[in-house]
Amino acid sequence: MRWRLRALSVLGAGLRMPSGARGRALQDGLSGTGGTAPVPDRHRPSPGRGRGDTVRAWTELFRVSALFSVPGDALAGAAAVGRSPGRGTALAIGASLCLYEAGMALNDWADREEDAVDRPHRPIPSGRISPPAALGAAGVLTAAGLALAARAGRPALAVATGLAATVWAYDLHLKHTKAGPAAMAAARTLDLLLGATASVAAGARGGAAVRRSAPVVPGAVDNVAAPAHPARGPLTALPAALVLGAHTYGVTAVSRHEAQGGSTAVPLAVLATTAGLGAAVLTAGRAARTTAPEPGAGGLGATGPGEHRATRPHRLTPTDLLLTAFTPADLLLTAFTGAYLRTAGPPLLHAALNPSPPLTQRAVGGGIRAMIPLQAALATRAGAPGSGLAVMALVPLARSLARKVSPT
Repeated sequence: MRWRLRALSVLGAGLRMPSGARGRALQDGLSGTGGTAPVPDRHRPSPGRGRGDTVRAWTELFRVSALFSVPGDALAGAAAVGRSPGRGTALAIGASLCLYEAGMALNDWADREEDAVDRPHRPIPSGRISPPAALGAAGVLTAAGLALAARAGRPALAVATGLAATVWAYDLHLKHTKAGPAAMAAARTLDLLLGATASVAAGARGGAAVRRSAPVVPGAVDNVAAPAHPARGPLTALPAALVLGAHTYGVTAVSRHEAQGGSTAVPLAVLATTAGLGAAVLTAGRAARTTAPEPGAGGLGATGPGEHRATRPHRLTPTDLLLTAFTPADLLLTAFTGAYLRTAGPPLLHAALNPSPPLTQRAVGGGIRAMIPLQAALATRAGAPGSGLAVMALVPLARSLARKVSPT
């Protein structure tokens, strides 16, 4: 009897061993330390997997919680060129979403061998999605993104083509080179310019009105039948696009260490860059207000109503500063910039103090989510607080989904 009990106990331990090995492999994958457990068959679906598991696998592949960081690019781009969101902006958002998700699918396809060691729980190495399916999804989504951009006009299609080429070049080659962060920064820069270009092109064809840059002065001769502010070209959005690109460069630089960790200098440098970007957004927004044309300078001259003085920057007195320091636009800009710093800053500091893979991954996730308040701040700085509020409305959705699907 005693030898039978001993045999049963050994048999039970043997039956539990594969489960423990799989658990350790999953834990190793989550922590980025790798493991020696055998790689599952990636081309054979696991038995008993239902439709819910398939949907879950695709949401993980596409990282849908990070998807909410995309629409703000087009809205900030439209604001930067003085356009209200319209048909062109909507087409740019659709094209950006398709190209972004194409990049996500292509990224996992290109990293499938590396993920089999570092992240065996990812959809492709775990066998929940086959490599051909992921590559096919990337191709279809790229074609759909270019088709949407083409409907906004040839200039928008040209920018979208450059964006798609950058995404594919990054995923297939540049990601593992020193040019990787620069390529990702270029992709975000082009994405904001896509929104600006599509908004200008569609607005020019449809005769859409643009926002005025200065109030109309009653009684001024040159304000009679005053036209809207002349349409600004897409390159006007380049400063805002470069700010977003600089933030993306930092997030990508940190992400290169999220699997193994071990970098302290990179999170610290990116933290300093984040603080500098926040200060730059606030300073530029304030400078735009303090150098605004003097009210009435364009219509009421010194010698008569038909003559007017040359427009010059208006130097605000201390009283003017007190009266204008707390406008709704200023408060929104300050709040959005503060949200940007609060979202990106603490995770970067934690990753610098303890550069472990989990904290580094949190820093990357925080950097991705921080793009939303940064886009809102850029739109508000350009004079579109409504677009800024619309972008910030995506934050609760992104935060809720991030609890279920990791953005990294």
